[in-house]
Amino acid sequence: MYNEMFKSFSEQAEKTLAPYMKFNHLFTKNIENIAELQLAAVRAYSDLGLSQLKSIDQIKDIQSLGVYSTQQIQSLTKLSQQLIDDSNKFSNIAQEFKNDIEELAAENMKQSATAKCI
Repeated sequence: MYNEMFKSFSEQAEKTLAPYMKFNHLFTKNIENIAELQLAAVRAYSDLGLSQLKSIDQIKDIQSLGVYSTQQIQSLTKLSQQLIDDSNKFSNIAQEFKNDIEELAAENMKQSATAKCI
């Protein structure tokens, strides 16, 4: 008798907590993706900054200053492209999370409506 009650309670608890567990999984995955994106961005921007410092060190005369100026334009182009790419990646992560949460909410609403009908 107690085994049946305990089993029933366990099943009900699992069903009740399943949406929370799914949400936690989605949230954790989203945070992981954002952290990876941020770490990659920090690495890319750090590398770009260090290369700029090294380029400054190479300026010895007017000709090398001209080369440096050309490299600055290329670096700014690279930086702006990196910013665009990073913002697109972030938008994709946010959109994926939004879609996953909407799917989870729709699934829970459907289960809730089905449970009310029973």
